[in-house]
Amino acid sequence: MTTDLSSSERLGHTARDALVPQVHEPRNPGMALDLDWVMSARANTSAIERRAATLPGRRSVKKDWQAAWLLKAVTLIDLTTLSGDDTDGRVRRLCAKARQPIRRDLLDAMGMGGITTGAVCVYHDMVETAVDALQGSGIPVAAVSTGFPAGLSPFNLRLAEIGESVNAGAQEIDIVISRRHVLTGNWQALYDEMRAFREACGEAHVKAILATGELGTLRNVARASLVCMMAGADFIKTSTGKEGVNATLPVSLVMIRALRDYYDRTGFRIGYKPAGGISKAKDALVYLTLIKDELGTRWLQPDLFRFGASSLLGDIERQLEHHVTGRYSASYRHPMA
Repeated sequence: MTTDLSSSERLGHTARDALVPQVHEPRNPGMALDLDWVMSARANTSAIERRAATLPGRRSVKKDWQAAWLLKAVTLIDLTTLSGDDTDGRVRRLCAKARQPIRRDLLDAMGMGGITTGAVCVYHDMVETAVDALQGSGIPVAAVSTGFPAGLSPFNLRLAEIGESVNAGAQEIDIVISRRHVLTGNWQALYDEMRAFREACGEAHVKAILATGELGTLRNVARASLVCMMAGADFIKTSTGKEGVNATLPVSLVMIRALRDYYDRTGFRIGYKPAGGISKAKDALVYLTLIKDELGTRWLQPDLFRFGASSLLGDIERQLEHHVTGRYSASYRHPMA
């Protein structure tokens, strides 16, 4: 027996299926550094670039299904403000947007209930403000740490910064690795550093920012990904958003295949966060396609995938308004804060 559903009913069913929460994975305990495994990691740059170049045109979702995937993308955003002129007021407005990322009238028209972003990401000084503004929402606060974005402050201060953010209420810590350890092939030093960061985080989950645009080669990206996972990273993240080159599809392909390799060998799923330069709804769809193709549907949940973004949400909301009304609106109708 088949049921003839209206367009809005189809969207509601599709979106609700995509938004079903999953049981959280056991936390990655890490493992001893396996240099044989690390050094065996390779990256065929030409093949990776060819595969990445095909992604934007290989999958196309339209109408209700596109809207459903865009709603899914909203739930995976770490809504971020990392500016020198951040204020309490700006952060509170951003948190209000995280609580209600899509206008109520648009959600009602699509037959959707309320959704939130995956997290709010701020500097340490704004953690307490964000925690207070998000109280009762279930939205975690992520703090960038360890001398973000360069990661060149004294080691003891980087550890102390993690502790201060955790004490202030941050549930996730985005740390930056020392790029020099990768560039010089000092994998033991990178492992020891990451292990110390993981221990300093305690119960807070740790995202390891590789700053892939500064690592030189895709092979270095693959090896750094493995080392950070071995040291206990809960997520691996492409970029700080401050580098000249941030998230790219070739880098993402290398990192998520390292994630798959780690899961196949250890049984632990590690999260992935592309950050920097992902500002359009169509780009988000490409990344979701890549994750589904390479890792499967389970990775399309907030405990295993996040976008590090700020302007992305505005474009998604704009596309959803077009879906509902048939008209594109000006970007100023969808402010972030």
